[in-house]
Amino acid sequence: MPQEEKSGSDQQRTPLLQHLQDLRTVIVVSVIAILVTSVASFTFVDKFLAIILRPLTELGIKPIFTGVTEGLFFKFHVALLVGLVAASPILLWQFWRFLVPALYPGERNYIARLVPVSIILFVGGVTFAYFTVLRIMTFFMIRFASEFTPLITVSNYLSFALGLVIPFGLIFEYPLLIYFLTKIGILKKEMLIKYRKFAIVGVFIVAAILTPSPDPFTQILVAAPMLILYEAGIIVARLVDRQKRHRLNELAEE
Repeated sequence: MPQEEKSGSDQQRTPLLQHLQDLRTVIVVSVIAILVTSVASFTFVDKFLAIILRPLTELGIKPIFTGVTEGLFFKFHVALLVGLVAASPILLWQFWRFLVPALYPGERNYIARLVPVSIILFVGGVTFAYFTVLRIMTFFMIRFASEFTPLITVSNYLSFALGLVIPFGLIFEYPLLIYFLTKIGILKKEMLIKYRKFAIVGVFIVAAILTPSPDPFTQILVAAPMLILYEAGIIVARLVDRQKRHRLNELAEE
């Protein structure tokens, strides 16, 4: 093999090995970060349990466990969840360091703006769901079956709680999704305005499903943030369209 071909092959192999080494570093650092934050969280797990179980304890209900190891593993599960949240800045930073070399400067700025907004929206959705939907659902589901004695296991309750708060965290990402779809030209503000009436009906249907209470105030409380998010999506689409028109005008002048 000629010397030039060998050097070219070595140059191709070196970046690949470097990427694999960087990926290994990201994985190792991320795992260590999760382990450290999870162990630290376990020392305060009782406080986190009090927060998670508050919708039940406010009703005078103490959850149970049916297996010898279920109670302990439930604490481990909670500590791991809290550890993941606590380690998320490190995880995001490691992912960012690994991704940056493959991005153009414009893409780096784009992602650097979107990631913090995405985190804020997700945390806002989870917080809203915890203080409203989770408590409302827990109260009415138990009160509607008041003729029975509730024996709620810690595992079932955690699954129930996560199944409510995580979807709301994703729902609150809606304006960011609208921004992305409008940015790439798939969606326009005219479409959102045109189907606004149908969206309002759909939102109240979802709110009625999520809140079994016949009280209209409760349904409005759940529906209001989703309606605000829809209107926020229209505003975002308008801003993106305005940016596009401004950019086209600048190109036309050039």
